[in-house]
Amino acid sequence: MLNLVLFGPPGAGKGTQSELLKKQYDLVHISTGDVFRALDENSDLAQLAKSYADKGNLVPDEITIQILESEVQKHTDINGVIYDGFPRTTDQAVALDKFLDKKDTAVTLMLSLIVPEDELKERLLERAKVSGRADDANPEIIKTRIANYNKSTAPVAEFYKNQNKLVEINGVGTIEEIFDRLIQAINAR
Repeated sequence: MLNLVLFGPPGAGKGTQSELLKKQYDLVHISTGDVFRALDENSDLAQLAKSYADKGNLVPDEITIQILESEVQKHTDINGVIYDGFPRTTDQAVALDKFLDKKDTAVTLMLSLIVPEDELKERLLERAKVSGRADDANPEIIKTRIANYNKSTAPVAEFYKNQNKLVEINGVGTIEEIFDRLIQAINAR
């Protein structure tokens, strides 16, 4: 089973590349952002998750893990999963390893998209024009999201580096160039 963690800061291109990888390898794509946005907006869980995300903050681990495990359980007899936007903390990475171990599988690779901060800000502002996402249009929220990534999420790369599963990918270039770099890294394993 091919289990990929597609990693990088907001605006790095995880969603775009996940869709391409999903088709290439016939994988299930699970984006925590999409899962949160798809929750019944009137549910207590959705309201709680939204209260964090609207400020650019991370949803607490226990909520995220509960939602993710529920989402993964919906899929059976699959070739693997692309985890997009998860894990975002080392505790979530540990929880993902335990969850996958119960399913007799493991994370295959963490593919970390490396993109300079100025480029991220430009991409998010451009994405806001077509996505309608308020968190992409507000420079202060973007700044908070990137700061939270650098403080809480970036250290997760070290967790997978210690397992010899981290591959850093240059996330600047055309969609096709970045996709080719990802394919080369996956096929090299």
